[in-house]
Amino acid sequence: MSGRRTRVAVVFGGRSSEHAVSCVSGGAVLSHIDRERFDVVPVGITPSGAWVLVPDDPEALRIADRSLPSVDEAGRAVTLTPVRPALVTLEPGQVSEVLAEVDVVFPVLHGPYGEDGTIQGLLEMVGVPYVGAGVLASAVSMDKEFTKKVLAAAGLPIGDYVALRSGTLDDAQRERLGLPVFVKPARGGSSIGVSKVRDWADLAAALETARTYDPKVLVEAAIDGREIECAVLEFPDGAVRASVPAEIRVVGKDGVVPEFYDFETKYLDDVCEFDVPAKLDDAEADRLRELAVAAFHAVDAQGLARVDFFYTRDGRMLVNEVNTMPGFTPISMYPRAWAVTGIDFTTLVTTLIETALARGTGLR
Repeated sequence: MSGRRTRVAVVFGGRSSEHAVSCVSGGAVLSHIDRERFDVVPVGITPSGAWVLVPDDPEALRIADRSLPSVDEAGRAVTLTPVRPALVTLEPGQVSEVLAEVDVVFPVLHGPYGEDGTIQGLLEMVGVPYVGAGVLASAVSMDKEFTKKVLAAAGLPIGDYVALRSGTLDDAQRERLGLPVFVKPARGGSSIGVSKVRDWADLAAALETARTYDPKVLVEAAIDGREIECAVLEFPDGAVRASVPAEIRVVGKDGVVPEFYDFETKYLDDVCEFDVPAKLDDAEADRLRELAVAAFHAVDAQGLARVDFFYTRDGRMLVNEVNTMPGFTPISMYPRAWAVTGIDFTTLVTTLIETALARGTGLR
């Protein structure tokens, strides 16, 4: 690689319900990547799975007036400005050719068919280094049922839940979980397909909503506590650090407070406040950071992760999720937390790429 800049393919979009969020994250990475150190190849994946070389235009990948960007050309109502495949739509064999011409891939993909080990397996097969967790950690962390099983096996505290492949909760499960409960796709993110159930009469509808995104559903006991997140970063020398904890508070607007932190609350409505760092004493913050790194290692993650916690009123710190490719949008906690910890967005992207190159591919 001497004599030229490192060539980075930034891959975004994808087939999951988080397609639009991935596009926004991809645009943010394109905006902050160090152009003096890296040559960039933007690659979009349409919702149907086609790979396209797209213009290097971060502005086309922003949310504007509550409209969402997409690599899709179908002209859907949610599309702000479709990213037109101005260069070429890639045939399957051409995908490998493009990947062979880059030094490293930054797969800014959220949800199934990207964050779940699928693209990681492809890149391992062709021997191209990539940012983020490997196949196993990606797959385990994408499936919330197995995340919880692995975390519990490692002795980390989690909340109560039931995983359903079919059917509904039995009487004993309802009694154990109590009300309210959250019903969500087991392998999804960005709060898409999530419902809060306060009456068992509404459970069937919530299950149906979640199953439109994933045949496997999680029903989780609602936890009365603060929602706090820690960003975890691996450095090229293998060291792993956690950022300052950050807290999301849903405060509402015009006297109306959303039921929970859903998709619109996250990305479209200005109804949240962010405390970065979270208002914790030193011992609490240190404990959360220790748990974040422990969760990172428990799922055998690499590169980066965002670990989400509930901090209950009675002092328990429960691990909720491990996100192996957290959002990089302008409102995302991962880059915000690191900026306050002392690593700006551009340095963060550079560190992730350098760590990927230092790690390479193959068994770890």
